[in-house]
Amino acid sequence: VSVRVHVKGEHHGAHTHKIATEYNVLVSGYMTMCGQELHTGDVFIVEPNEIADPVFHEDCTVLCVKTPSVPTDKYIV
Repeated sequence: VSVRVHVKGEHHGAHTHKIATEYNVLVSGYMTMCGQELHTGDVFIVEPNEIADPVFHEDCTVLCVKTPSVPTDKYIV
């Protein structure tokens, strides 16, 4: 479980997970993920092998629950 603050324009990089599913809440801000516009309060899920490509259009706070928690399960694409 993490709560992270991403600043507007931050380059987080496209990545995927082979094992974990990520359950996310956009606590505050406006961003795009996988072509979907997300606003404060939106919930989004990133499934295994789905490419996550976040774009932060303003400062964002994201609550993320990744299950199972496998620290090495992140692959840059």
